[in-house]
Amino acid sequence: MRHYLDYIEHSIQQNWDAEALTDYEGQVHYTYGQMAEKVTMLTILFEQLGIHEGDKIAICGRNCSNWGIAYLAAAAHKCIVVSILPDFTSESIYELVHHSDAKALFVGPWVRGRIELDKMPEIESFIAIEDLSVMQSKKDVDGATINRIFQERYPNGFRPQDVHFPKDNLDDLALINYTSGSTGSPKGVMVTHRNLSSNVIEGQDHIPNDSTKSIVSMLPLAHMFGLMFEFLYQLAGGTHIYFVTKSLTPSLLMKAFHDVHPYMILTVPLVVEKIFRRSIFPIIQKPFVKVLWFLPPFSWLIRHKVHKQLKHAFGDRLEILIIGGAALNEDVERCMRQIRFPYTCGYGMTECSPLLCYEYPHKYAFRSCGKVVDRMELKVDSSNPRKIEGEILVKGDNVMRGYYKNLEATENIFTEDGWLRTGDIGIVDRKGNVFLRGRCKNMILGASGQNIYPEEIEDKLNSLDGVVESVVVERGGKLVGLVFPEDSTNWEQVKELMKSNLQKLNRLLPSFSQISDIELVDKEFEKTPKRSIKRFLYK
Repeated sequence: MRHYLDYIEHSIQQNWDAEALTDYEGQVHYTYGQMAEKVTMLTILFEQLGIHEGDKIAICGRNCSNWGIAYLAAAAHKCIVVSILPDFTSESIYELVHHSDAKALFVGPWVRGRIELDKMPEIESFIAIEDLSVMQSKKDVDGATINRIFQERYPNGFRPQDVHFPKDNLDDLALINYTSGSTGSPKGVMVTHRNLSSNVIEGQDHIPNDSTKSIVSMLPLAHMFGLMFEFLYQLAGGTHIYFVTKSLTPSLLMKAFHDVHPYMILTVPLVVEKIFRRSIFPIIQKPFVKVLWFLPPFSWLIRHKVHKQLKHAFGDRLEILIIGGAALNEDVERCMRQIRFPYTCGYGMTECSPLLCYEYPHKYAFRSCGKVVDRMELKVDSSNPRKIEGEILVKGDNVMRGYYKNLEATENIFTEDGWLRTGDIGIVDRKGNVFLRGRCKNMILGASGQNIYPEEIEDKLNSLDGVVESVVVERGGKLVGLVFPEDSTNWEQVKELMKSNLQKLNRLLPSFSQISDIELVDKEFEKTPKRSIKRFLYK
Protein backbone atom coordinates (compact mmCIF):
# COMPACT_ATOMS: atom_id res chain seq x y z
CA MET A 1 0.00 0.00 0.00
CA ARG A 2 1.27 3.48 -0.85
CA HIS A 3 1.74 5.66 2.24
CA TYR A 4 -0.34 8.83 2.26
CA LEU A 5 2.77 10.81 3.22
CA ASP A 6 4.39 9.58 -0.01
CA TYR A 7 1.52 11.19 -1.92
CA ILE A 8 2.02 14.44 -0.01
CA GLU A 9 5.81 14.37 -0.46
CA HIS A 10 5.40 13.92 -4.22
CA SER A 11 2.70 16.61 -4.33
CA ILE A 12 5.00 19.11 -2.58
CA GLN A 13 7.84 18.40 -5.00
CA GLN A 14 5.56 18.70 -8.05
CA ASN A 15 3.72 21.82 -6.85
CA TRP A 16 6.57 23.66 -5.12
CA ASP A 17 5.49 27.18 -6.11
CA ALA A 18 1.74 26.49 -6.21
CA GLU A 19 -0.63 27.77 -3.51
CA ALA A 20 -1.16 25.28 -0.69
CA LEU A 21 -2.71 26.69 2.50
CA THR A 22 -4.51 30.00 3.04
CA ASP A 23 -6.44 31.40 5.98
CA TYR A 24 -9.56 32.81 4.32
CA GLU A 25 -9.78 36.54 5.11
CA GLY A 26 -6.59 36.14 7.17
CA GLN A 27 -2.87 36.89 6.87
CA VAL A 28 -1.37 33.38 6.92
CA HIS A 29 -0.55 31.88 3.54
CA TYR A 30 1.81 29.14 2.28
CA THR A 31 2.86 27.73 -1.08
CA TYR A 32 3.66 24.01 -1.11
CA GLY A 33 7.36 24.83 -0.79
CA GLN A 34 6.81 27.26 2.08
CA MET A 35 4.59 24.71 3.81
CA ALA A 36 7.33 22.06 3.58
CA GLU A 37 9.94 24.48 4.91
CA LYS A 38 7.72 25.47 7.85
CA VAL A 39 7.08 21.80 8.65
CA THR A 40 10.82 21.11 8.65
CA MET A 41 11.50 24.10 10.92
CA LEU A 42 8.88 22.81 13.31
CA THR A 43 10.47 19.34 13.45
CA ILE A 44 13.73 21.03 14.49
CA LEU A 45 11.78 22.81 17.22
CA PHE A 46 10.45 19.42 18.39
CA GLU A 47 14.02 18.14 18.65
CA GLN A 48 15.01 21.10 20.80
CA LEU A 49 11.95 20.65 23.01
CA GLY A 50 12.87 17.02 23.65
CA ILE A 51 9.94 15.62 21.69
CA HIS A 52 10.83 12.19 20.29
CA GLU A 53 9.42 9.61 17.90
CA GLY A 54 6.28 8.06 19.37
CA ASP A 55 5.51 11.00 21.66
CA LYS A 56 2.01 12.41 21.52
CA ILE A 57 1.32 15.96 20.34
CA ALA A 58 -2.16 17.39 20.97
CA ILE A 59 -3.75 20.03 18.74
CA CYS A 60 -6.75 22.03 19.94
CA GLY A 61 -7.85 25.05 17.95
CA ARG A 62 -10.06 26.26 15.14
CA ASN A 63 -9.28 25.40 11.53
CA CYS A 64 -6.34 27.33 10.09
CA SER A 65 -3.21 26.82 7.98
CA ASN A 66 -0.99 26.40 11.02
CA TRP A 67 -3.24 23.64 12.38
CA GLY A 68 -2.31 21.75 9.23
CA ILE A 69 1.37 22.63 9.59
CA ALA A 70 1.35 21.30 13.17
CA TYR A 71 -0.23 18.03 12.02
CA LEU A 72 2.27 17.51 9.18
CA ALA A 73 5.23 18.33 11.42
CA ALA A 74 4.08 15.79 14.00
CA ALA A 75 3.68 13.16 11.24
CA ALA A 76 7.10 14.04 9.79
CA HIS A 77 8.66 13.62 13.25
CA LYS A 78 6.93 10.23 13.68
CA CYS A 79 4.85 11.52 16.57
CA ILE A 80 1.23 10.66 17.31
CA VAL A 81 -1.28 13.47 16.82
CA VAL A 82 -4.04 13.90 19.39
CA SER A 83 -6.84 15.92 17.80
CA ILE A 84 -9.22 17.64 20.23
CA LEU A 85 -12.26 19.58 19.07
CA PRO A 86 -12.05 23.24 20.12
CA ASP A 87 -15.76 23.24 21.01
CA PHE A 88 -15.25 20.88 23.93
CA THR A 89 -15.61 22.37 27.40
CA SER A 90 -12.47 23.37 29.28
CA GLU A 91 -12.95 20.46 31.70
CA SER A 92 -13.21 18.03 28.80
CA ILE A 93 -10.05 19.45 27.23
CA TYR A 94 -8.14 18.97 30.51
CA GLU A 95 -9.42 15.40 30.79
CA LEU A 96 -8.62 14.45 27.20
CA VAL A 97 -5.15 15.98 27.32
CA HIS A 98 -4.48 13.98 30.48
CA HIS A 99 -6.02 10.78 29.10
CA SER A 100 -4.01 11.00 25.85
CA ASP A 101 -0.59 11.23 27.56
CA ALA A 102 0.27 14.17 25.29
CA LYS A 103 3.69 15.75 25.82
CA ALA A 104 3.04 18.96 23.87
CA LEU A 105 -0.06 21.00 23.07
CA PHE A 106 -0.74 23.32 20.14
CA VAL A 107 -3.52 25.62 21.27
CA GLY A 108 -5.43 28.29 19.37
CA PRO A 109 -6.38 31.73 20.72
CA TRP A 110 -10.11 30.99 20.89
CA VAL A 111 -9.46 27.93 23.08
CA ARG A 112 -6.70 29.61 25.05
CA GLY A 113 -9.15 32.19 26.33
CA ARG A 114 -11.17 29.42 28.00
CA ILE A 115 -8.50 27.24 29.58
CA GLU A 116 -5.76 27.49 32.22
CA LEU A 117 -2.42 26.02 31.21
CA ASP A 118 -1.45 25.12 34.77
CA LYS A 119 -4.34 22.64 34.86
CA MET A 120 -2.41 20.47 32.39
CA PRO A 121 0.84 19.79 34.31
CA GLU A 122 1.75 16.80 32.14
CA ILE A 123 2.22 19.07 29.10
CA GLU A 124 5.91 20.01 28.78
CA SER A 125 5.49 22.52 25.93
CA PHE A 126 2.62 24.82 24.95
CA ILE A 127 2.76 26.18 21.40
CA ALA A 128 0.51 28.92 19.97
CA ILE A 129 -1.16 27.76 16.77
CA GLU A 130 -1.53 31.26 15.30
CA ASP A 131 2.24 31.87 14.94
CA LEU A 132 3.75 28.51 16.02
CA SER A 133 5.66 30.21 18.85
CA VAL A 134 6.50 28.50 22.13
CA MET A 135 4.33 30.02 24.83
CA GLN A 136 5.63 27.99 27.73
CA SER A 137 8.07 25.09 27.98
CA LYS A 138 10.19 23.15 30.44
CA LYS A 139 13.11 23.62 28.03
CA ASP A 140 14.59 26.91 26.86
CA VAL A 141 14.38 27.32 23.09
CA ASP A 142 14.95 30.40 20.95
CA GLY A 143 14.21 31.15 17.32
CA ALA A 144 17.86 31.99 16.53
CA THR A 145 18.95 28.46 17.43
CA ILE A 146 16.23 26.92 15.23
CA ASN A 147 17.27 29.12 12.28
CA ARG A 148 20.96 28.29 12.75
CA ILE A 149 20.31 24.55 12.78
CA PHE A 150 18.09 24.85 9.70
CA GLN A 151 20.76 26.78 7.76
CA GLU A 152 23.44 24.27 8.77
CA ARG A 153 21.34 21.38 7.48
CA TYR A 154 20.36 23.13 4.26
CA PRO A 155 23.29 25.42 3.33
CA ASN A 156 22.09 25.68 -0.26
CA GLY A 157 18.58 26.57 0.74
CA PHE A 158 15.59 24.27 1.22
CA ARG A 159 14.76 22.58 -2.10
CA PRO A 160 12.14 20.08 -3.35
CA GLN A 161 14.62 17.20 -3.13
CA ASP A 162 15.07 17.97 0.58
CA VAL A 163 11.48 16.99 1.38
CA HIS A 164 11.29 13.56 2.98
CA PHE A 165 8.43 12.11 5.01
CA PRO A 166 8.60 8.73 6.81
CA LYS A 167 6.97 5.92 4.83
CA ASP A 168 8.04 2.82 6.75
CA ASN A 169 5.40 3.04 9.49
CA LEU A 170 2.09 2.06 7.86
CA ASP A 171 0.97 0.02 10.86
CA ASP A 172 2.14 2.49 13.50
CA LEU A 173 -0.31 4.68 15.38
CA ALA A 174 -0.76 8.02 13.59
CA LEU A 175 -3.63 9.70 15.40
CA ILE A 176 -5.84 9.54 18.46
CA ASN A 177 -9.15 11.17 17.61
CA TYR A 178 -11.58 11.75 20.46
CA THR A 179 -15.21 11.21 19.46
CA SER A 180 -16.63 12.68 22.66
CA GLY A 181 -15.87 15.32 25.22
CA SER A 182 -17.30 13.14 27.98
CA THR A 183 -15.15 13.00 31.09
CA GLY A 184 -16.63 9.66 32.12
CA SER A 185 -14.86 7.16 29.86
CA PRO A 186 -13.15 8.98 26.94
CA LYS A 187 -13.14 7.18 23.58
CA GLY A 188 -9.98 8.03 21.69
CA VAL A 189 -10.07 6.32 18.30
CA MET A 190 -6.62 4.91 17.47
CA VAL A 191 -5.99 5.52 13.75
CA THR A 192 -2.95 4.07 11.98
CA HIS A 193 -1.07 5.38 8.95
CA ARG A 194 -2.52 2.42 7.02
CA ASN A 195 -6.04 3.61 7.87
CA LEU A 196 -5.26 7.12 6.63
CA SER A 197 -3.44 5.85 3.54
CA SER A 198 -6.35 3.64 2.50
CA ASN A 199 -8.69 6.64 2.64
CA VAL A 200 -6.31 8.88 0.65
CA ILE A 201 -5.90 6.14 -1.99
CA GLU A 202 -9.69 5.86 -2.24
CA GLY A 203 -9.94 9.59 -2.91
CA GLN A 204 -7.10 9.70 -5.43
CA ASP A 205 -8.39 6.65 -7.29
CA HIS A 206 -11.96 7.89 -7.62
CA ILE A 207 -11.82 11.72 -7.47
CA PRO A 208 -8.32 12.78 -8.55
CA ASN A 209 -7.46 16.41 -7.81
CA ASP A 210 -4.65 18.76 -8.88
CA SER A 211 -3.06 22.19 -8.38
CA THR A 212 -5.62 23.94 -10.60
CA LYS A 213 -8.35 23.33 -8.02
CA SER A 214 -9.34 24.97 -4.75
CA ILE A 215 -11.46 23.96 -1.78
CA VAL A 216 -13.00 25.61 1.28
CA SER A 217 -12.20 23.76 4.51
CA MET A 218 -15.12 24.29 6.87
CA LEU A 219 -15.49 20.94 8.66
CA PRO A 220 -13.45 20.67 11.88
CA LEU A 221 -9.92 19.40 11.25
CA ALA A 222 -10.22 17.64 14.61
CA HIS A 223 -13.00 15.54 13.06
CA MET A 224 -12.01 12.67 10.75
CA PHE A 225 -14.24 13.75 7.84
CA GLY A 226 -12.65 17.21 7.72
CA LEU A 227 -9.08 16.04 8.42
CA MET A 228 -9.14 13.37 5.75
CA PHE A 229 -11.08 14.87 2.86
CA GLU A 230 -10.62 18.62 3.31
CA PHE A 231 -6.93 18.36 4.18
CA LEU A 232 -4.85 15.18 3.70
CA TYR A 233 -6.53 14.00 0.51
CA GLN A 234 -6.49 17.53 -0.92
CA LEU A 235 -2.75 17.97 -0.23
CA ALA A 236 -2.04 14.59 -1.80
CA GLY A 237 -3.35 15.92 -5.11
CA GLY A 238 -2.01 19.48 -4.95
CA THR A 239 -5.22 21.38 -4.18
CA HIS A 240 -5.20 24.92 -2.74
CA ILE A 241 -6.98 24.78 0.64
CA TYR A 242 -8.72 27.84 2.11
CA PHE A 243 -9.49 27.51 5.82
CA VAL A 244 -12.52 29.27 7.28
CA THR A 245 -11.01 30.37 10.59
CA LYS A 246 -14.07 32.08 12.09
CA SER A 247 -17.42 30.86 13.37
CA LEU A 248 -19.41 29.59 10.41
CA THR A 249 -22.41 31.64 9.36
CA PRO A 250 -24.44 31.19 6.15
CA SER A 251 -23.31 34.59 4.84
CA LEU A 252 -19.61 33.88 5.52
CA LEU A 253 -19.86 30.47 3.91
CA MET A 254 -21.59 31.79 0.79
CA LYS A 255 -18.99 34.56 0.49
CA ALA A 256 -16.17 32.02 0.79
CA PHE A 257 -17.73 29.87 -1.94
CA HIS A 258 -17.98 32.85 -4.27
CA ASP A 259 -14.43 34.01 -3.58
CA VAL A 260 -12.73 30.60 -3.68
CA HIS A 261 -14.83 28.80 -6.36
CA PRO A 262 -14.32 25.31 -4.84
CA TYR A 263 -14.31 22.29 -7.15
CA MET A 264 -15.60 20.11 -4.31
CA ILE A 265 -17.70 20.78 -1.24
CA LEU A 266 -17.92 18.33 1.64
CA THR A 267 -20.73 19.13 3.98
CA VAL A 268 -23.42 17.83 6.29
CA PRO A 269 -27.14 17.72 5.39
CA LEU A 270 -28.01 20.69 7.60
CA VAL A 271 -26.06 23.13 5.39
CA VAL A 272 -27.62 21.87 2.16
CA GLU A 273 -31.12 21.78 3.62
CA LYS A 274 -30.84 25.38 4.83
CA ILE A 275 -29.82 26.54 1.35
CA PHE A 276 -32.79 24.74 -0.19
CA ARG A 277 -35.28 26.06 2.33
CA ARG A 278 -34.07 29.65 1.92
CA SER A 279 -33.27 29.84 -1.79
CA ILE A 280 -34.72 26.92 -3.75
CA PHE A 281 -38.02 25.75 -2.24
CA PRO A 282 -39.60 29.25 -2.13
CA ILE A 283 -39.21 29.34 -5.93
CA ILE A 284 -40.23 25.83 -6.95
CA GLN A 285 -43.19 25.70 -4.56
CA LYS A 286 -44.98 28.57 -6.27
CA PRO A 287 -48.23 27.26 -7.83
CA PHE A 288 -47.36 27.95 -11.48
CA VAL A 289 -43.81 26.58 -11.05
CA LYS A 290 -45.20 23.39 -9.50
CA VAL A 291 -47.23 22.81 -12.65
CA LEU A 292 -44.42 23.61 -15.09
CA TRP A 293 -41.91 21.55 -13.08
CA PHE A 294 -43.38 18.35 -14.59
CA LEU A 295 -44.53 19.76 -17.95
CA PRO A 296 -42.09 19.36 -20.88
CA PRO A 297 -40.41 21.36 -22.35
CA PHE A 298 -40.86 23.92 -19.55
CA SER A 299 -39.70 21.41 -16.94
CA TRP A 300 -36.23 21.20 -18.51
CA LEU A 301 -35.91 24.99 -18.67
CA ILE A 302 -36.99 25.53 -15.06
CA ARG A 303 -34.88 22.69 -13.68
CA HIS A 304 -31.86 23.94 -15.62
CA LYS A 305 -32.36 27.40 -14.13
CA VAL A 306 -32.57 25.98 -10.58
CA HIS A 307 -29.46 23.88 -11.24
CA LYS A 308 -27.61 27.00 -12.39
CA GLN A 309 -28.79 29.01 -9.38
CA LEU A 310 -27.64 26.30 -6.95
CA LYS A 311 -24.31 25.97 -8.74
CA HIS A 312 -23.90 29.74 -8.41
CA ALA A 313 -24.58 29.55 -4.66
CA PHE A 314 -21.68 27.11 -4.38
CA GLY A 315 -19.26 29.29 -6.36
CA ASP A 316 -20.02 28.32 -10.00
CA ARG A 317 -17.18 25.78 -10.44
CA LEU A 318 -18.48 22.96 -8.29
CA GLU A 319 -17.81 19.51 -9.75
CA ILE A 320 -19.08 17.39 -6.89
CA LEU A 321 -21.03 17.90 -3.66
CA ILE A 322 -20.36 15.16 -1.09
CA ILE A 323 -22.80 14.92 1.80
CA GLY A 324 -22.16 12.86 4.92
CA GLY A 325 -22.70 12.70 8.66
CA ALA A 326 -26.45 12.05 8.58
CA ALA A 327 -29.31 11.29 6.21
CA LEU A 328 -30.27 14.00 3.70
CA ASN A 329 -33.89 15.15 3.68
CA GLU A 330 -35.81 13.18 1.03
CA ASP A 331 -37.46 16.22 -0.61
CA VAL A 332 -34.11 17.99 -0.89
CA GLU A 333 -32.46 14.93 -2.39
CA ARG A 334 -35.31 14.36 -4.84
CA CYS A 335 -35.02 17.94 -6.05
CA MET A 336 -31.25 17.62 -6.53
CA ARG A 337 -31.84 14.46 -8.52
CA GLN A 338 -34.47 16.14 -10.68
CA ILE A 339 -32.17 19.05 -11.55
CA ARG A 340 -29.28 16.60 -12.16
CA PHE A 341 -27.02 18.21 -9.61
CA PRO A 342 -23.61 16.47 -9.12
CA TYR A 343 -24.15 15.23 -5.56
CA THR A 344 -23.59 12.00 -3.69
CA CYS A 345 -24.24 10.87 -0.11
CA GLY A 346 -21.49 8.89 1.57
CA TYR A 347 -21.25 6.95 4.80
CA GLY A 348 -18.47 6.79 7.33
CA MET A 349 -17.50 6.90 10.97
CA THR A 350 -14.48 8.03 12.93
CA GLU A 351 -13.63 4.40 13.72
CA CYS A 352 -13.15 3.82 9.97
CA SER A 353 -10.96 6.85 9.42
CA PRO A 354 -13.73 7.68 8.23
CA LEU A 355 -14.89 6.26 4.89
CA LEU A 356 -17.13 3.19 4.54
CA CYS A 357 -19.32 3.83 1.50
CA TYR A 358 -19.14 6.06 -1.57
CA GLU A 359 -20.40 6.14 -5.15
CA TYR A 360 -19.94 8.43 -8.16
CA PRO A 361 -22.85 10.88 -8.56
CA HIS A 362 -23.89 9.39 -11.92
CA LYS A 363 -24.08 5.89 -10.38
CA TYR A 364 -25.43 6.87 -6.98
CA ALA A 365 -28.74 5.19 -6.00
CA PHE A 366 -31.44 7.49 -4.63
CA ARG A 367 -31.67 7.44 -0.79
CA SER A 368 -28.63 5.21 -0.47
CA CYS A 369 -25.21 6.05 0.97
CA GLY A 370 -23.24 4.46 -1.84
CA LYS A 371 -21.36 1.16 -2.02
CA VAL A 372 -18.64 -0.18 0.25
CA VAL A 373 -15.25 1.34 -0.66
CA ASP A 374 -12.10 -0.46 -1.81
CA ARG A 375 -10.12 -2.47 0.75
CA MET A 376 -13.22 -2.78 2.95
CA GLU A 377 -15.84 -5.48 3.51
CA LEU A 378 -19.41 -4.84 4.66
CA LYS A 379 -22.24 -7.13 5.67
CA VAL A 380 -25.65 -6.86 7.31
CA ASP A 381 -26.31 -8.90 10.44
CA SER A 382 -29.64 -10.21 9.20
CA SER A 383 -31.20 -13.43 7.91
CA ASN A 384 -32.08 -11.61 4.68
CA PRO A 385 -29.79 -8.57 4.20
CA ARG A 386 -31.71 -7.33 1.14
CA LYS A 387 -35.08 -7.13 2.83
CA ILE A 388 -34.66 -7.41 6.60
CA GLU A 389 -32.73 -4.68 8.40
CA GLY A 390 -29.78 -5.57 10.54
CA GLU A 391 -26.70 -3.96 12.03
CA ILE A 392 -24.01 -2.96 9.53
CA LEU A 393 -20.73 -4.78 10.22
CA VAL A 394 -17.42 -3.90 8.53
CA LYS A 395 -13.77 -4.90 8.39
CA GLY A 396 -10.74 -3.86 6.34
CA ASP A 397 -7.86 -1.40 6.01
CA ASN A 398 -9.90 1.61 7.13
CA VAL A 399 -10.84 0.14 10.50
CA MET A 400 -9.18 1.59 13.62
CA ARG A 401 -6.90 -0.35 15.95
CA GLY A 402 -9.24 0.27 18.91
CA TYR A 403 -9.96 2.85 21.62
CA TYR A 404 -6.98 4.28 23.48
CA LYS A 405 -6.72 2.91 27.01
CA ASN A 406 -10.31 1.65 26.84
CA LEU A 407 -10.21 -2.13 26.44
CA GLU A 408 -13.85 -2.60 27.41
CA ALA A 409 -15.14 -0.23 24.69
CA THR A 410 -12.77 -1.85 22.16
CA GLU A 411 -14.03 -5.34 22.97
CA ASN A 412 -17.65 -4.23 22.80
CA ILE A 413 -17.37 -2.69 19.32
CA PHE A 414 -15.77 -5.75 17.70
CA THR A 415 -17.36 -9.15 17.17
CA GLU A 416 -15.44 -12.27 18.17
CA ASP A 417 -14.38 -12.83 14.55
CA GLY A 418 -13.11 -9.27 14.06
CA TRP A 419 -15.99 -7.36 12.47
CA LEU A 420 -16.59 -3.81 13.69
CA ARG A 421 -20.13 -3.06 14.84
CA THR A 422 -21.14 0.29 13.33
CA GLY A 423 -24.25 0.73 15.44
CA ASP A 424 -26.20 1.56 12.25
CA ILE A 425 -29.19 -0.39 10.95
CA GLY A 426 -29.65 -0.95 7.23
CA ILE A 427 -29.95 -3.21 4.20
CA VAL A 428 -27.87 -3.83 1.06
CA ASP A 429 -29.54 -4.30 -2.33
CA ARG A 430 -28.43 -6.78 -5.02
CA LYS A 431 -26.19 -4.11 -6.63
CA GLY A 432 -24.35 -3.47 -3.38
CA ASN A 433 -26.01 -0.13 -2.55
CA VAL A 434 -26.25 0.43 1.20
CA PHE A 435 -29.44 1.94 2.64
CA LEU A 436 -29.41 3.08 6.25
CA ARG A 437 -32.55 3.05 8.38
CA GLY A 438 -31.25 4.55 11.62
CA ARG A 439 -29.08 4.00 14.67
CA CYS A 440 -29.45 0.88 16.79
CA LYS A 441 -29.64 2.94 19.98
CA ASN A 442 -32.30 5.28 18.49
CA MET A 443 -34.66 2.51 17.35
CA ILE A 444 -38.01 2.41 19.15
CA LEU A 445 -39.85 -0.89 19.54
CA GLY A 446 -43.53 -0.46 18.69
CA ALA A 447 -46.40 -1.90 20.75
CA SER A 448 -46.80 -4.81 18.33
CA GLY A 449 -43.07 -5.42 17.97
CA GLN A 450 -42.44 -3.22 14.92
CA ASN A 451 -39.10 -1.47 14.57
CA ILE A 452 -39.62 2.31 14.44
CA TYR A 453 -36.77 4.51 13.26
CA PRO A 454 -37.29 8.11 14.44
CA GLU A 455 -34.92 9.42 11.74
CA GLU A 456 -37.39 8.33 9.03
CA ILE A 457 -40.28 10.14 10.75
CA GLU A 458 -38.16 13.26 11.26
CA ASP A 459 -37.26 13.33 7.59
CA LYS A 460 -40.94 13.65 6.66
CA LEU A 461 -41.69 16.06 9.50
CA ASN A 462 -38.82 18.37 8.48
CA SER A 463 -40.37 18.72 5.01
CA LEU A 464 -43.61 20.23 6.33
CA ASP A 465 -44.34 23.95 6.43
CA GLY A 466 -42.77 25.95 9.22
CA VAL A 467 -40.49 23.16 10.51
CA VAL A 468 -36.76 23.89 10.76
CA GLU A 469 -35.72 20.70 12.56
CA SER A 470 -37.23 18.01 14.74
CA VAL A 471 -36.59 15.13 17.11
CA VAL A 472 -39.05 12.27 17.62
CA VAL A 473 -39.12 10.79 21.14
CA GLU A 474 -41.11 8.13 22.94
CA ARG A 475 -43.21 9.08 25.97
CA GLY A 476 -45.35 6.57 27.78
CA GLY A 477 -45.63 4.30 24.77
CA LYS A 478 -46.52 7.17 22.41
CA LEU A 479 -44.42 9.05 19.87
CA VAL A 480 -44.05 12.82 20.20
CA GLY A 481 -42.43 15.16 17.67
CA LEU A 482 -40.34 17.97 19.17
CA VAL A 483 -40.17 20.80 16.62
CA PHE A 484 -38.10 23.97 16.37
CA PRO A 485 -40.30 26.21 14.17
CA GLU A 486 -39.27 28.61 11.45
CA ASP A 487 -41.28 31.49 12.94
CA SER A 488 -41.42 32.08 16.69
CA THR A 489 -43.01 35.56 16.61
CA ASN A 490 -46.60 34.34 16.59
CA TRP A 491 -46.71 31.25 18.79
CA GLU A 492 -50.48 30.69 18.55
CA GLN A 493 -50.37 30.77 14.75
CA VAL A 494 -47.47 28.31 14.73
CA LYS A 495 -49.40 25.96 17.03
CA GLU A 496 -52.31 25.92 14.56
CA LEU A 497 -49.92 25.19 11.72
CA MET A 498 -48.47 22.26 13.69
CA LYS A 499 -51.95 20.81 14.25
CA SER A 500 -52.35 20.76 10.49
CA ASN A 501 -48.83 19.31 10.10
CA LEU A 502 -49.66 16.53 12.54
CA GLN A 503 -52.52 15.37 10.33
CA LYS A 504 -50.42 15.64 7.15
CA LEU A 505 -47.54 13.75 8.73
CA ASN A 506 -49.65 10.86 10.00
CA ARG A 507 -51.18 10.40 6.56
CA LEU A 508 -47.66 9.67 5.32
CA LEU A 509 -46.88 7.14 8.05
CA PRO A 510 -48.01 3.58 8.81
CA SER A 511 -50.32 3.35 11.81
CA PHE A 512 -47.66 1.89 14.13
CA SER A 513 -45.29 4.87 13.66
CA GLN A 514 -47.76 7.76 13.72
CA ILE A 515 -47.07 10.45 16.29
CA SER A 516 -49.56 11.58 18.91
CA ASP A 517 -48.50 15.21 19.28
CA ILE A 518 -46.14 17.93 18.08
CA GLU A 519 -44.47 19.89 20.84
CA LEU A 520 -42.72 23.20 20.08
CA VAL A 521 -39.27 24.13 21.39
CA ASP A 522 -38.08 27.73 21.48
CA LYS A 523 -34.46 27.25 20.37
CA GLU A 524 -32.42 25.12 17.99
CA PHE A 525 -31.52 21.65 19.19
CA GLU A 526 -28.00 21.30 20.53
CA LYS A 527 -25.57 19.91 17.96
CA THR A 528 -22.33 17.98 17.82
CA PRO A 529 -19.36 19.56 15.99
CA LYS A 530 -20.43 17.77 12.81
CA ARG A 531 -23.89 19.38 13.18
CA SER A 532 -25.82 16.28 14.22
CA ILE A 533 -28.48 16.77 16.90
CA LYS A 534 -27.52 15.55 20.37
CA ARG A 535 -30.56 13.31 20.62
CA PHE A 536 -29.71 12.02 24.10
CA LEU A 537 -30.53 15.47 25.54
CA TYR A 538 -34.18 15.24 24.49
CA LYS A 539 -36.80 13.02 26.07
